[in-house]
Amino acid sequence: MSRRRTPRPDWVIDRRRLLGHRIADLRRQAELSQEQLANLAGMERRSIQRYENAQRDPQFSDLLLIAHALRVHVSDLLHSEQPHDGV
Repeated sequence: MSRRRTPRPDWVIDRRRLLGHRIADLRRQAELSQEQLANLAGMERRSIQRYENAQRDPQFSDLLLIAHALRVHVSDLLHSEQPHDGV
């Protein structure tokens, strides 16, 4: 697997962190554990954990599966009340 030549900008890291918090908040609102969400989404619990902890960037298809399992639109995962740069 190839590595990035330049590190990701801070604002990208911040948005990944916000996405993780958003997934965790929606999961808790749905009264689901990470294991339950993973099962509903057809994923490994470890993937949910890594996304919530901003350790990995989810693929778009994973976002679709998570949103479907949480019964929200994928844009609800990406929505944030925080101001952001460029996106």
